[in-house]
Amino acid sequence: MDYVIEMLNITKKFGNFYANDNITLQLEKGEIHALLGENGAGKSTLMNVLFGLYQPEDGEIRVNGTKVNVTNPNVANDLGIGMVHQHFMLVENLTVTENIILGNEPKKMGIVNIKDAAKDVEEISKLYGLNVDPYAKIEDISVGMQQRVEILKTLYRGANILIFDEPTASLTPQEIQELISIMKKLITEGKSIILITHKLQEIMDVSDRVTVIRKGKGIGTVVTAETNPEELATLMVGRQVTFKTEKGPSYPKEEVLHIENLVVTDNRGIEKVKGLNLSVRRGEIVGLAGIDGNGQTELIEAITGLRKSKSGSITINEIDVTGKKPREITKVGLGHIPQDRHKHGLVLEFSVGHNAALQEYYHEPYSKNGIMNYRSVSDYAQKIIKEYDVRTQGENELVRALSGGNQQKLIIGREVSRDPDFLIAALPTRGLDVGAIEFIHKRLIEQRDNGKAVFLISFELDEVMNVSDRIAVIHDGQIVDTVIPTETTEQELGLLMAGHTKSEALKAKKVGDDQNV
Repeated sequence: MDYVIEMLNITKKFGNFYANDNITLQLEKGEIHALLGENGAGKSTLMNVLFGLYQPEDGEIRVNGTKVNVTNPNVANDLGIGMVHQHFMLVENLTVTENIILGNEPKKMGIVNIKDAAKDVEEISKLYGLNVDPYAKIEDISVGMQQRVEILKTLYRGANILIFDEPTASLTPQEIQELISIMKKLITEGKSIILITHKLQEIMDVSDRVTVIRKGKGIGTVVTAETNPEELATLMVGRQVTFKTEKGPSYPKEEVLHIENLVVTDNRGIEKVKGLNLSVRRGEIVGLAGIDGNGQTELIEAITGLRKSKSGSITINEIDVTGKKPREITKVGLGHIPQDRHKHGLVLEFSVGHNAALQEYYHEPYSKNGIMNYRSVSDYAQKIIKEYDVRTQGENELVRALSGGNQQKLIIGREVSRDPDFLIAALPTRGLDVGAIEFIHKRLIEQRDNGKAVFLISFELDEVMNVSDRIAVIHDGQIVDTVIPTETTEQELGLLMAGHTKSEALKAKKVGDDQNV
């Protein structure tokens, strides 16, 4: 068998911690090879070794049968290896073309030749069906389009082997389908792909083979067509995983959140939330279903005090919090798992311990008279690390060093441990593996059963359907309908999310029901 990439018996340590312990991965030409493992299992570390960002303690790498020493990313690029990182490496105020040629600028008579570069970018974009405007600024394009720029960057530099690190973590369902089409197109054009993902259905849909790693060790490689999501989940976490969220009936009580005629504008002054009404009661989980960009972000920011609302009112626990500062709203009983963990959830240069205490550090027992009690902070962090299975070398490790999924578990642990009356969970399982998703869903249901009000925002329809007691559907900044999960279908929800009336959605649901009879 001819392999384009062979990683043989790779070992990578950080101090005494084995991130990769004697792992082997072999990529065939023209295949999509999935790399599957829990958060912190060592997937990204292994790919960072291949891309030259880390040097292994042991093992060897072969490219097209020849042993190589990948000492840095430039060597990887020269060998035809490109990496599309989970957190994009783009300069926001530069154009698409400027980002793609950065560090590799073509020059004409000593001057950077943007025009010819843009033409090359456009040609590559068309060849692979990426449809990217070479002159658009990064700050003006969607997350999905930014990812295409990262793909273009690797192709522009001549990559034949592409590593995708959690490529769908930040994408909408439509963007995910578009990305899958792009990946298949890349394969038909002679590329080979290693895909790091937690999403089992994605693996089943797009990959040819799967290598599973667990806690830094290689578990084995299987042919995708010969396996199923349940078997993959068991290989990944070492136990059987429940895909269906188990929960009893809800017993809603008094309102905790009440929103009336809320209007919120974006940074350009355009109304994104348009006279929205919503309530969430104690003892229930209300899911918000909608296509990304229909006002969800502005709504969350208005409730949490991160954005001023134009008009309308927001009350939590019968206290008007409209226009109040985030800390004032937090004190009223709000917990917030933000949709962007880096922007609003963590301080990356702080330790795990300091991030665990971000919401509590200013009062006892964590500080007194302005002096921090580091012992209390450390104890609190260790409790969250243990209870939420945050894979870290300890509370003193910088949070930047954690995998995306473990960063997410730290935030969820911090917010739920505070026992808030009202918990906003925005994309709470983004970037988490199936075992962690099961764990987080149980925690959200526990909060509900303890009489708390939970507001779940997710782009995963199965998550909204499984976890919610009621689903509010948002379209163009308004709640167009509220439905009960057991009385609706994903098809009906999809139509409501796209702006269809309830009667149109019900008609489609009836047709679907008749077809299933």
